[in-house]
Amino acid sequence: MSSSRGSAHSADGTTAAGTPADPLAPLAALPGVPEAVESVRKAVDRVYRHRVMRRRSSEVSAEAALRGARSSAALEGADWALEEVRRRSDFGVEGEPRTVGAALRVTAEAGQLLDIWPQSPLRVLARLHLVGAGRAAPDETVGRPRRAGERVHGPDLGLQLPAADEVAARLDGLVGLVTGVSSAPALVTAAVIHGELQVLRPFGSYNGLVARAAERIVLVGSGLDPKAVCPAEVGAGEQGGEAYLEALRQYASGTPEGMSAWIAFCGRAVELGARESTAVCEAMQRGAA
Repeated sequence: MSSSRGSAHSADGTTAAGTPADPLAPLAALPGVPEAVESVRKAVDRVYRHRVMRRRSSEVSAEAALRGARSSAALEGADWALEEVRRRSDFGVEGEPRTVGAALRVTAEAGQLLDIWPQSPLRVLARLHLVGAGRAAPDETVGRPRRAGERVHGPDLGLQLPAADEVAARLDGLVGLVTGVSSAPALVTAAVIHGELQVLRPFGSYNGLVARAAERIVLVGSGLDPKAVCPAEVGAGEQGGEAYLEALRQYASGTPEGMSAWIAFCGRAVELGARESTAVCEAMQRGAA
């Protein structure tokens, strides 16, 4: 993680009291972040209080996963209508059908990896990439971080691509964030994981799909959205591709203002995902879904 922030800890990563430093704690205190955290909590609570969630939460979760996958694919350039995604089954080996199919697979797989994530996040990321890439990439590049000289396929984020050795070092740092003890809210952790993976682009392909799936895992596994009914992917897409790229650039800047802007973007994405599922609940209640 690359950011400008000061904290009272020593060179060995401990505080003055000798306890391990919490690298995410300063981010949680940035201007606007506590408000974003509270707004997200209220939005999520509203969905969970909906009467439809009492008996049909599994249906809402399934619909949220479908809509989240559709939006994640759209952010990769495969912007299909929801009904087209629902209807199609021919997700080919190249082009937009391949991207949509990869998004569906990665989103579904994320729900199966919640228990593994806290102990072995790199294993989870490798699995997500393997499921997404399938046979669309050379076998030797699938499921492992890229090596020096290997190309990265996917949308141009307008960001400098870190070298392979930097990727390896920062992935180690990401592991520390996941496996360590932090008091930071789930939104902050999820936003950092998402932003870091997008900036690093550690795999040769499907980095965006993997990054957004990892964010989903954190939001669900943390207990903020345990039934996975608030698809942040939907909210990221609803804010628009340009706004998403600008927010990522803010994260990559590493400044306090940039980090705050990125976390706020991710918070708004969760709120919009919650709103989407509230609309699904309303449709179910009317008998329209």
